[in-house]
Amino acid sequence: MATGITIYGCEPDEAVLFEEMAPRCGVTPTLVEAPVSSENAALASGNEFVSVGHKTQVTRSALSALSRAGVRHVSTRSIGVDHIDVEFAASVGIGVGGVAYSPDSVADFTVMLALMLLRDVRSVLGRADLHDYRLGSRGRELRDLTVGVIGTGRIGVAVLDRLRGFGGCVVAHDSRPRNSADYVPLDDLLRVSDVVTLHTPLNAGTRHLLDRDRIASMKPGAFVINTGRGPLVDTKALVEALESGRLGGAALDVLEGEEGIFYTDCRAREVDLETLVRLRAMPAVLITPHTAYYTDHALSDTVENTLVHCSNFGGTA
Repeated sequence: MATGITIYGCEPDEAVLFEEMAPRCGVTPTLVEAPVSSENAALASGNEFVSVGHKTQVTRSALSALSRAGVRHVSTRSIGVDHIDVEFAASVGIGVGGVAYSPDSVADFTVMLALMLLRDVRSVLGRADLHDYRLGSRGRELRDLTVGVIGTGRIGVAVLDRLRGFGGCVVAHDSRPRNSADYVPLDDLLRVSDVVTLHTPLNAGTRHLLDRDRIASMKPGAFVINTGRGPLVDTKALVEALESGRLGGAALDVLEGEEGIFYTDCRAREVDLETLVRLRAMPAVLITPHTAYYTDHALSDTVENTLVHCSNFGGTA
């Protein structure tokens, strides 16, 4: 007998993969385009395992409604689970877990952002779009710089592997060192790094990991890259450091307050997130809409691993 799964917030490209892969995994999918809520939680009735997207917060009322519908596990189609109140879920009898996908997607994107910052690509492309083909500012080469990698899980390690090929100095920080990287205390990393890139999970201990004091301690003219989670950085402090010229630039694929803005078409409405507006006004800042993970390989991994977890859950239920 096939195991059932209700998939909330299912995008069209995900739906194609779920329908293609589910029979091979012995899983029967129920696809729901809307994100999970207390109003549609009943669609999970009969399925103890549900999948949710990472784009919207899973509310306590939704978790309570899922519990009443008989759900025992919520799997998010992301590595991070910070959009779900894990403790509250446990209190209503629901386990929570993420799924792994190719770390290469985010690692490639991270290195691309670093190179774009160092070569001032935003300004170059902006001038070229206006048929201004004069040279702008000189770029810098990674081999001449020190890059600090904060967080050396699967993605952080993949970033380290790529950076070594450029021949520069690479240092790392993690609460649990786990490979042959040159690990240093966080304060030392911030002091010596020309580029700092964040790859640590978001939790109570890492929220505003780059706070005002740590940003102030960074090497003058340094660049910040964040492809992890927006609240890892105190955005107001970052904006002030960029506006003052204390830092050289930033590339942010994630941002505090991105909810309701990223993944939506905002061309016809005013964006009311002040920090985003200020960041967009700075030519040395790159903003991308939480898209580093989004490749065909990573999406396929995410769908397949969701179904495998569901099948394994059904086999042990």
